[in-house]
Amino acid sequence: MANDESLIQGASPDIKYSSFSSGKWANASTAVPTEMALTIYIDGTELVTILCTPTKLNCLVLGFLYSEGIISGMSDVASMRVCEEDSLADVKLSKPGYTPPARRTLASGCGGGVSFATEMQKVESQLTVKPEEVFSLMKQLNEKAELYRFSGGVHTSALCNNSEVLVVAEDIGRHNTLDKIVGECLLTKLPTDDKLLLTTGRISSEMLSKAARMRTPIIVSRSSPTDRSISIAQKLGITLIGYVRGNRLSVYSHEERLLPS
Repeated sequence: MANDESLIQGASPDIKYSSFSSGKWANASTAVPTEMALTIYIDGTELVTILCTPTKLNCLVLGFLYSEGIISGMSDVASMRVCEEDSLADVKLSKPGYTPPARRTLASGCGGGVSFATEMQKVESQLTVKPEEVFSLMKQLNEKAELYRFSGGVHTSALCNNSEVLVVAEDIGRHNTLDKIVGECLLTKLPTDDKLLLTTGRISSEMLSKAARMRTPIIVSRSSPTDRSISIAQKLGITLIGYVRGNRLSVYSHEERLLPS
């Protein structure tokens, strides 16, 4: 990363604003997250427009297509062109003829998420973790949240093994962070199964759907899960851990993966 913090990708520096404190107004400047609307085209047909942070856009596109079951790997992609200036991604599939489903689900997350996927398979894994490992990984995640520390206003997620963070993504949409992770793993050929997913945002049903598609058996958040995500996690064999703060955590499903200290 460049030493000049104003060059941090995904943030707009020197945004002017007025502040009011202790009965007085003052002029100031700050950095805020950058937001864009990225439209994805499949074989020339518009698929979806995603509100996102303009970082790792190629990963975001690939991860979204994988999460939605449109592709199963890089071999399904004949070509891809991502143009930030024109706010579009043009993807050509190896087997033309894809037709977007008529039904879509608007995701609950910030960033204008949308999902076409409806089927989720149970996650089989022997992965276990100790509470101390969860605390250590969450600390690493917080340390790697560079954009959040610079501008605030974004979510951070990471794919981890039991000891270290492997891939990190930040975005205004928490579901986008998972898609960016998936896309980067597809590009680098890093398996996502038998890993942990960490996130700073709440865990909702679309987050569970993406995690299940990734075959990750443990999801960890410093925030709360929704009741629907807990129900889905119980059915899919996913361990759901929330409210990881300091040396405390809460387990909502499949606590058998948590080993004693």
